[in-house]
Amino acid sequence: MGRAHEVRAAAMAKTAAAKSKLYSRYGKELLIAAKAGVPDPEMNLGLKRKIAEAKANQVPADVIKRAIEKAKGGSGENYDSCRYEGFGPGAATIIIDCLTDNTNRSVSAVKTCFNKAHCKMGVAGCVSHSYDNVGLFNFPYEDEEGMLDALIMADVNVIDIESEDGNMTVTVDPTDFHKAKEAIDALIPEVEYDACEITMLPQEYVTLESEEDKESWNRLLTMLDDCDDVQKVYHNVEAE
Repeated sequence: MGRAHEVRAAAMAKTAAAKSKLYSRYGKELLIAAKAGVPDPEMNLGLKRKIAEAKANQVPADVIKRAIEKAKGGSGENYDSCRYEGFGPGAATIIIDCLTDNTNRSVSAVKTCFNKAHCKMGVAGCVSHSYDNVGLFNFPYEDEEGMLDALIMADVNVIDIESEDGNMTVTVDPTDFHKAKEAIDALIPEVEYDACEITMLPQEYVTLESEEDKESWNRLLTMLDDCDDVQKVYHNVEAE
């Protein structure tokens, strides 16, 4: 199975219950981006990129506006980013990114998730070396040659393009994320993205064979999803 399949399976796994988590995640990221510079997307490229990413993931306009208004109002909310890495059952690996106002709380919560799932939390860098940091897009489209031409014309550093079952996955250098999105939007007006983000992709996927391993893995993912400080989770376990 190709990377396009994995991206599509992850997108389909999103449920209505997960939307509030998604909105909260983008609310924090938008606030941080706005406070990192001028809270105006035309003068703050980081904020402009994050707004485009949020819109592509169907984050409502009022969530975006509220985060920017918080920054304009000098909100006292501050978050630190922290990353944790570890090992699941079999050859599973996982990376957890958090945004938190209390790092002691977040590390304790993540450790508890690993312990209860009988998984092992590792040191910084223990698994991230086997992942690639990329700008990722997935959307309905089939013309790989036409897409490549459009991205090259936009001076985008393309890592990979894969088309499968009418859907296309494009990975680019993360610094070219905004240029790539503008090129895709111009080539495919009103395109609807299944994925549009800067993310970490595993260089190889693994499959969990035993029911015990699957149960342990699902327990870990469920508990991490319940942690308010957890923003994003990346792993190498192939979707079923």
